[in-house]
Amino acid sequence: IGIALALARRSSLGLLRSLAVGYIELVRGVPLITVLFVSAFVFPLVLPAGWRIDPFWRVVAGLVLFQAAYMAETVRGGLQSVPRTQAEAATSLGLAWWQVQRAVVLPQALVAAIPAFVNNLLSTFMDTSLVAVVSMYDLTGSLRLALGDPRWRDFFIEGYLFVATIYFVASFLMSRYSLWLERRLKVGGGR
Repeated sequence: IGIALALARRSSLGLLRSLAVGYIELVRGVPLITVLFVSAFVFPLVLPAGWRIDPFWRVVAGLVLFQAAYMAETVRGGLQSVPRTQAEAATSLGLAWWQVQRAVVLPQALVAAIPAFVNNLLSTFMDTSLVAVVSMYDLTGSLRLALGDPRWRDFFIEGYLFVATIYFVASFLMSRYSLWLERRLKVGGGR
C-alpha cells in the first residue's frame, strides 16, 4: 500500500496525485490513537445492518492504513534518491512505465530506504502497545492482566523487566538484520 501511495504521489496524473497527497497528509495529521478509536468504535456504526467485522481485524486494518501513509513517505524518499537518468535510460530501451518502476527504479529506491524502513518497523512495533486504549491486549496489557491475579502481584518488577527485555531483543534483532541487509546489498556504496 505504501509503495502504491508513493508512486501515486509522484504520478503525472493530477487526480491520482491529489488523492494520494490528500490521504497521506490526512493520515499523517491524525494521531494513531484517533485511528484506533475510529476503527474500533466508529467504523462499526457505519457498517450496513447485519455486517460485523471482528474488532481485532478492524484494529489491524487501522494500523495498516495508518502505517501505509508513513511508509509511502519512506518509499518516496527512496524514489527521490534514484537519479532520473536511470528511468530515462530504461525508457529509451523501450521499457513501459511499469517495467521501468518494477525493474529499475523500485529496486534501487527500496534498497536506499532500508534504514528508514527499519525505523518505521520499530515505530510500528512499539505503537502496538497503544491497542490497549481500545480494550485489546498487547504484551504490556497481558502483563497488567496477569498482575491482577494475586499470585502474580509479587512479580511486578520481574514482569516488567521481562516485557522490556522482549521489546529490546526484538528491536535489537530488527536493527541487526537491517545492518546485515544493508551490508549484503551494499547500501551507501558506489553504484
